[in-house]
Amino acid sequence: MNLSNLKAPKKANENKKRVGRGMGSGMGKTSTRGHKGQGSRSGSSLMRGFEGGQMPLHRRLPKRGFTNIFRVEYAVLGLDRIAELNESELTLEKLTEHGILKKRDGLVKVLANGELKSAVTVHAHKFSKAAQKAIEAAGGKAIIIGEAA
Repeated sequence: MNLSNLKAPKKANENKKRVGRGMGSGMGKTSTRGHKGQGSRSGSSLMRGFEGGQMPLHRRLPKRGFTNIFRVEYAVLGLDRIAELNESELTLEKLTEHGILKKRDGLVKVLANGELKSAVTVHAHKFSKAAQKAIEAAGGKAIIIGEAA
């Protein structure tokens, strides 16, 4: 490739549509607005989703459900995943390093999915009862973050 065979990208050299520039332009007289009606008048702007006076779709559809603004999201961590990591102590920093916890300030809950064979000290915000028993049965500790020691 050199300067002699450079080309502009497609449509780069096209002029924008110029309306209302006389009959010869093909877009004179009504300037692509049609004859009469709401859209032909100056200053006309319709709300998004306007359907010509018909009840708009967003008002025709039923509103259902509820979003709880106080919902607390936990990143779920199973015992099988803890066993795969081969760590003696799991903190939030180690979980972010391993890519289990996406947000630095995210909350973690440990569930009893799978089994744990080695002793591991796990720091998390919540534990299921079964997970806590399984960790302690393997000789480890389940330490709840944010709880007074």
